[in-house]
Amino acid sequence: MRGQGTVPRLAINRRRYELACGAVLLVSARPGSPVTSIRATVRGGSALDPPGKEGLAYLTGSLIDQGTQRHTEAELANLLEPEGGDVAGDAGGVGGSIASGSWKLLVEVIAELLTSPTYPHEAVARQKERLLARLLVERDDPRSQVAKLFRKLVYGEHWLGRPTYGSIESVARLAPKDLRAHHRAHWLGKRCVIGVCGDVDPDEVHRLLARKLAGWKVGALPRREPPRFPALGRRFGTFPADRQQVHLYLGHLGIERGHPNYPALVVMDHILGTGPGFTNRISRRLRDELGLAYSVSADIHSSASLHRGTFTAYIGTSPEHVPTALAGFLDEIRAIQAKKVTRHELELAKNYLLGSFVLGFERASRRATYLVAAEIQAFPADELTRLPQKFAAVTADDVRRVAREHLFPDDCCVAASGPLTRKALAGAMPARASRSQRGMRSSSAIPKRPSRRGASPTRKTSR
Repeated sequence: MRGQGTVPRLAINRRRYELACGAVLLVSARPGSPVTSIRATVRGGSALDPPGKEGLAYLTGSLIDQGTQRHTEAELANLLEPEGGDVAGDAGGVGGSIASGSWKLLVEVIAELLTSPTYPHEAVARQKERLLARLLVERDDPRSQVAKLFRKLVYGEHWLGRPTYGSIESVARLAPKDLRAHHRAHWLGKRCVIGVCGDVDPDEVHRLLARKLAGWKVGALPRREPPRFPALGRRFGTFPADRQQVHLYLGHLGIERGHPNYPALVVMDHILGTGPGFTNRISRRLRDELGLAYSVSADIHSSASLHRGTFTAYIGTSPEHVPTALAGFLDEIRAIQAKKVTRHELELAKNYLLGSFVLGFERASRRATYLVAAEIQAFPADELTRLPQKFAAVTADDVRRVAREHLFPDDCCVAASGPLTRKALAGAMPARASRSQRGMRSSSAIPKRPSRRGASPTRKTSR
């Protein structure tokens, strides 16, 4: 195992400024960087979509580059492309990258997009048509639909349970005037955090953005209501599809990124279901030993953000193997709760995390995005230095503790697409563990390799 002295150290220098428009600017100078990246996040996003107009925030952000009061879409492209530049928006804001020697051009373009997009009718109609075509394709796509269904089971009526880009019905209702009104109401200075990383002078970036955003309306932070989610419990849903493969999701409500158990849960995930290759337990058991599928995973940390994410286990398998796959997921979860992981597993997971940590921040765009996330989620200034140390300090006892605190195998939502009914899916779910059995079952309870021609072994079921 890596000693404390070999734990990687990463620190992203930054200068923090508050602009007159209320925006927060964070600049990380990286001399010699060939690329400068900018990320501007506007708080609110899809949470601000009115009922019946889901996808409004997504379209407002994704079509922000279709023209401004000073430049058409084509003119913006002609400015950026010769300098290797590009911009793109989403429900949460806008960002872009450019050759570092031309960073001032990117700053000016981003400032224009933030303050004066025009959403011309023809451009919006064209992009809406493309999105509707995508939604029509996804309407019949089993994996897309069951993924949406799983989120609905976990989050209920909360906005996190809705597709960010809306539905065919809601997108069809949206017009350019809706996008302009949404931008005026919600893209406000005080809601914006801007991260810049590249070969730049921080004070010069500050002076330029302060001038370009001087007339931006300040506004106020969006009101954040306490979230209301469905209680933990077994819920089932299916998307009928005449296919020979079942896309199967199992899981429940997860954590926020700022939860103090986050580092230990990352290590747990790499042992349970997200480690490289065949090293994690779920992949090794369900994919390698049982041969149920090639694609299988489980984790709780990757979706954690300012909002609570999900614990999500996924497998693509054949219909007759659904009971075995469900039993496999639950048995591995209970096993990691019942017994401490081995020293070898712990070393492997931690060494992988520590070895790959710094590589994840090589790109300027990743650093700019991190600066914004750290500001919004109020991370400590030395978070990137402390996080690898926290990974290195995780013990087998910690892994078992967080597995017991944050995984609920008896209260999972289950969604599947394929040739099966909701009743059949509920019937395939193993019974709840008794009090004496909880945490005591191991993967040895799963049959070795089910017949590919017959049904999986019969199990006691619970609905």
